Amino acid sequence: MAQELFAPSTLILTATLLAALSGVPLLFLRSLGASALQLLSIVLMLAASCLGLTGSIITLLSGHSILFELAWTLPFGPVNFGLDSLSAWFLIPIFLIPGCAALYARSYWNANDHPGTVRTMTFFFGLMTASMSGVVLARDGISFLFAWEIMALSAYFLVSTEDEKPEVKKAGVLYMITTHTGTLGLFALFPLLNLLCGSWLFPSPASLAASTGVAEAVFLTALFAFGLKAGIMPFHIWLPSAHANAPSHVSAAMSGVILKVGVYGLIRTLSFFHGIPLWWGCCVLVLGIVSGVIGVAFAIGQHDLKRLLAYHSIENIGIIFMGLGVALVGQKVGSPAMMLLGMGGALLHVLNHAVFKALLFLGAGSLIHATGTREIDLMGGAARRLPYTALLFGVGSVAICGLPPLNGFVSELMIYLGFFQGMQGDGGAAVAVSLAAPALALVGGLAVACFVKVYGVVFLGAPRSEQHAAGHEADWQMLLPMLLLGGMCVAIGLAPGAVAGVLQTVSLTVLPSSAGAAGTALQKLVPTAMISCTGLLLIVIIALLALWYRRILQRKPQGETVTWGCGYQRPAPRMQYSASSFAGMLTSLFAFALRPESHQPGRIAGLFPGKTGFASHVPEAVLELVYIPVLKDLYQRTSGIRRLQSGILQQYVLYSLVTLIVLLAVSYF
Repeated sequence: MAQELFAPSTLILTATLLAALSGVPLLFLRSLGASALQLLSIVLMLAASCLGLTGSIITLLSGHSILFELAWTLPFGPVNFGLDSLSAWFLIPIFLIPGCAALYARSYWNANDHPGTVRTMTFFFGLMTASMSGVVLARDGISFLFAWEIMALSAYFLVSTEDEKPEVKKAGVLYMITTHTGTLGLFALFPLLNLLCGSWLFPSPASLAASTGVAEAVFLTALFAFGLKAGIMPFHIWLPSAHANAPSHVSAAMSGVILKVGVYGLIRTLSFFHGIPLWWGCCVLVLGIVSGVIGVAFAIGQHDLKRLLAYHSIENIGIIFMGLGVALVGQKVGSPAMMLLGMGGALLHVLNHAVFKALLFLGAGSLIHATGTREIDLMGGAARRLPYTALLFGVGSVAICGLPPLNGFVSELMIYLGFFQGMQGDGGAAVAVSLAAPALALVGGLAVACFVKVYGVVFLGAPRSEQHAAGHEADWQMLLPMLLLGGMCVAIGLAPGAVAGVLQTVSLTVLPSSAGAAGTALQKLVPTAMISCTGLLLIVIIALLALWYRRILQRKPQGETVTWGCGYQRPAPRMQYSASSFAGMLTSLFAFALRPESHQPGRIAGLFPGKTGFASHVPEAVLELVYIPVLKDLYQRTSGIRRLQSGILQQYVLYSLVTLIVLLAVSYF
């Protein structure tokens, strides 16, 4: 009895139920006071996080899997749920990030300060967490769709929390349209799978042949539907506005977790097949390269801090797709090393991105809370008043750039090593991975440039606007989740060997054919001991340099002066580098894709010229220059068909009657 009570599946199902119920007290027990009820909701969510993480870790360490059935009277048969290493790996960010975000919201979105929105937002936040858990536990197409739709609707209400603002309402509508477009893809995907295996139940790993036309249709449909949810280019159009306009802790959960649910769906679908052709891997690899390079280029041109972070999510989803592409190519060419390195790197980057991107969004929320703006060009000098936020945001910035000794470096190194393994072969596979390696290097270099811009403009220098000068530092309820996530960035970066064995277990679940490199192969392929030693050495060197520099400053007389007068006797804060001026050259290099818009200053003439100014803007080029014009043209061309939508009830009854007659005739003949 005790073993069943503390079984991983019991812990995770209990955690899912607690998360779903966490917002109920605020929604229905209004007489007890919003602040106390918000605290109760946070306790329930934290309990769900602890139970879910415990169950996931036990499953990963044991390597066991379980499948159970819930009988019900609804159509399509019973509901099937399951737990294996792949589900457990994705459940870690699903329970970790919402737990951190819930505690953060206690101060950031306090019930007393937001009485009109805190109830519904807390309810849908818990429901979204539970539904994401349901998606990765589902083992048949019908239950998967149920959980998927609850997740999509919950996220919509969270994005639209402040729907009195026009830009928030627009972002919510765009998200709703795109997420249901992806759901239409799933409505095509699962019948195709049913056609292949004769059941709504998910097939076993590597049980279906990838050489048939139906299998190719499954792959393309899954790539579209799950790619849209993951935010891979060019299906990313909903992501920048949704993440920018949602509350910061919601943005952390969406970027850190919801995108990964799309990645999970694609990985789970790919695991059904064996004999995957080369073009599948090359397709995923090319999408990853495009998304990584163009995503980070768009990020460089942004002025809105949260929109900039959203584009970096697109970039990192591209890196994950590069790892998946390497693994699929390795499966085709029969290289277990490529499969393990590619899949292991992709899976580790799923967790790493969830951790450091949630840290960055929570740090952005602390900045917005203190300055009252998301505009980078209105900030400045925040490090003096927000020292802890500055330190933790700096940790996240180094991690997302893939620099040692933090976690982003480890997962990107594994993908690099997968590329190098592929280069040793010949043919099209070697060419594909040879082109991908410099693309990943370019992504890393551009990410460094972008976060040098962000950190320099936001935290260093002087405040660019007195109105938006940073106020006070965040309290412990906001800093503690950030500290936990920052500590995880350091821990994974310094001890990658601790997760190497788990990564191999999960990779074997997805690609059983990689068992040719069983045992401790991943530890042999990745120099985890060297990474740990190098990381510790870097930290020691940085600490010694900091102490040495501090002693020098203490010995010398203190004084204050401006850093760079630029020839002016009275320099002003507006003479500092702005986000636009810093990124101007890099933005111009990618003008073919970004299509930047600039408003040049008027003609300057005379001894006392009038006021003028310069402004630049990088539009959402794919949405504004491709999708919207195409949809407008389609709308005009289909105006005749819309006459069928008359609003007359009798006419709709006639449509239903005609449809039934046609279906009966087809079934009869």
